Amino acid sequence: MDDEAASLDERFVQALDRLIPAFASNEEKLGLAVSGGPDSLALLLLASQAHPGRIAAATVDHGLRPEALAEAEFVASICSDRGIPHEILRPVVPIRGSIQSAARRARYGLLLDWMKDKHIQWLATAHHADDQLETMIMRILRGSGIDGMSGIREKRAHIIRPLLHFQKAELISYVANQGLDAVDDPSNRDQGFDRVRVRNALRDLEGFDTSLASQSASALGSAREALEWMVEWLAEEHVTANDTGCTLAHTNFPHEIQRRLLLRCLHICDPALSPRGSQIDQTISALEKGETVTLGNILCRGGESWSFQTAPKRRNS
Repeated sequence: MDDEAASLDERFVQALDRLIPAFASNEEKLGLAVSGGPDSLALLLLASQAHPGRIAAATVDHGLRPEALAEAEFVASICSDRGIPHEILRPVVPIRGSIQSAARRARYGLLLDWMKDKHIQWLATAHHADDQLETMIMRILRGSGIDGMSGIREKRAHIIRPLLHFQKAELISYVANQGLDAVDDPSNRDQGFDRVRVRNALRDLEGFDTSLASQSASALGSAREALEWMVEWLAEEHVTANDTGCTLAHTNFPHEIQRRLLLRCLHICDPALSPRGSQIDQTISALEKGETVTLGNILCRGGESWSFQTAPKRRNS
C-alpha cells in the first residue's frame, strides 16, 4: 500500500472515530450507500479496510436509466469478491415529478428500511468536500440563511458522511490505484441540473483546497447550534403555551432570534406550517408595529408581546 492510500485509510478511521466514537469497541454494523461511482466505491473500500466483517452495502436502482441494473450488479460483484453483504433496492412506486428530489426521498426511504430489516445501526454516504462546496454555492444562489449555509451535515441521526473532508480527486485516485473502473453516471453531465452547472462553473478554479468548504460549513453549523441553544433557553423563559396557542412575552431580540422564536411559536400552533423567509420577515415587521396578521392558518397579534392562535374559520355567506 502506498503512502497516499495509507493516509486515506488513516484519515477515514479518524473520521469514523470522531463521528461514531463507540463503534470501534462495540458490535454495531455500518451500512454503506454505494452507487458504483468513484466516491461511493472509495467509501466501500475504505470501510472494508477499516472494519472488515462489520459492514454491509446497498445500491439503489431508481429505475430511471436502463444501465442502472448493470451498475448495481457491478457493485454486487465487487462486494461478493470481498465478502461484503450487498443488496439491490428498488422503489415500488415509479419516481415522478422533480426527479432529483423525488429520487433522493425514495433512496433514503429504501436505505432506512433496509437498515431496519438488516439490524444495521449506522448508514454512511459518500458525500465529499467537492459536494459540500457545490451545495454551499447553490444555497448562496438561493438566498439561504445560516441553517442552509451549514451545508451537508457530517452526522444527522444515524446517517454519517465520513468523506466530507476528502477531495474528489483523491477518492478517484484511491479507487483507480486498486484496479477498479468506477461507474460513469451520465446524469452528472446533465446541464438541466443546478448542481451540474455549479460543478462545471467551479471546474476552472484551480489551486483551491475544496476541503476547506467543509471547515466553513462546520463553523456555520456550530453557529446554528449556538443559536438553537439560545432560542431553546429563551423559549423556556418567554414562550407560554395555552389552550388556544401561545404567547411570546418578550420580543426585543436581534432579528435572527426573533425569527427563530416566531417559528417556534408557529410550530406550537401548527407543526406542519413552513412559511418562506420573506413571509417570516413581513410578519415580524407587522408584529413590531402592533399589527395583526394571518400566516397560514395562524392569527398573529403584535404589540409589546406577541400572541399566536389558530384563526377562526370563516363563515359561509
